[in-house]
Amino acid sequence: MKQTAVEFLVEQITNSTMPVRKAIEQAKEMEKQQIIEAHGNKLKKSKDEGNYEYWFSGEDYYNKTFKNTKQ
Repeated sequence: MKQTAVEFLVEQITNSTMPVRKAIEQAKEMEKQQIIEAHGNKLKKSKDEGNYEYWFSGEDYYNKTFKNTKQ
């Protein structure tokens, strides 16, 4: 069964199967991947009369939303 990042972290902390810092870092990476997968790849179209289109990937979404990087 697939776990959320929070479920994974709680399990690791309560069972003490790995150091807490390592569990936190692994949970953060899991959360990032889950966000990217949930967003998927979406086609964006211009809002004005222009005819441009571009793909907005899950990774683009994650970086723009959580990393404050410019596209």
